[in-house]
Amino acid sequence: MKVWIPHEQGRALLDQLPGVTVEAAESPDRLPGDPAGVRFWVPPFLSTGKVVELAGRLPDLEVVQLLSAGADVWVGRLPVGVTLCDARGVHDSGTAEWVVTAILSRLRRFDTLARAQGRREWAYGDVAPTDELAGKRVLIVGAGSIGAALRARLAPFEVSFTLVARTARPDEGVHGVDELPALLPQADVVVLLVPLTDATRGLVDAAFLAAMADGALLVNAARGPVVDTPALVAELTTGRIAAALDVTDPEPLPADHPLWELPNVLITPHVAGSVRGLLPRAYRLVAEQLRRLAAGRPLANVVTDGY
Repeated sequence: MKVWIPHEQGRALLDQLPGVTVEAAESPDRLPGDPAGVRFWVPPFLSTGKVVELAGRLPDLEVVQLLSAGADVWVGRLPVGVTLCDARGVHDSGTAEWVVTAILSRLRRFDTLARAQGRREWAYGDVAPTDELAGKRVLIVGAGSIGAALRARLAPFEVSFTLVARTARPDEGVHGVDELPALLPQADVVVLLVPLTDATRGLVDAAFLAAMADGALLVNAARGPVVDTPALVAELTTGRIAAALDVTDPEPLPADHPLWELPNVLITPHVAGSVRGLLPRAYRLVAEQLRRLAAGRPLANVVTDGY
């Protein structure tokens, strides 16, 4: 079976598979070689529309295995008969750790202190006393595997949780997204972990933000377009709430964008899942998928149009 991957590091785990021929790309926007016979393709992480279009040049393609948990760029854009799989589970630890770090950094004002350090200022009076995580009410919007990983990591901080999913799961204590208007005013921290779909695009609009409690923190580790950016800027400008953002809309965020200037915003450049352990976990998933394909067993993490 001919397999294309975007990293040479992946060979160590894949070359050991019987009957598998692995070719690695030299750059994200170039094909590794002759596309004929490629049945399984692992495109680059955070692929653009230009990369997606390359799928049409692989005549024998059967499976696209993403390295990202999000599949919004790919859904509905692959040739008929090609199965799309995401990397659900691969990013759980990295993203959950980023969320914990972002919450603590913003509550303890590490962003403000880091800027003061750059100016060589002892900014004690600017931030003390800071807030604390203990006792906070955390609303997790997106009750999937990353949400579960986040809950496990936040539990030792003595917080209370409310979980929200697309549809309610009362037996698991998970609320439906339709309950958000009643839940938002009760939360100190609101974490976004939903995939980008037609249903979640613009989910966080002016009404959503207005329903958040005074002093609450919005944490976006999902996708930028889940949030209505003009509405977010307007609400943050009042100083009533704060935000920690790993993703934005647009992305990358232009240098002249007003979000950069707001003192109550912590911004990182879409790095939540970019950790050293990512590739080993990702290629273990790829190896398992190849075993399943060779054995005729169902693939894991298959993405449907409903996403």
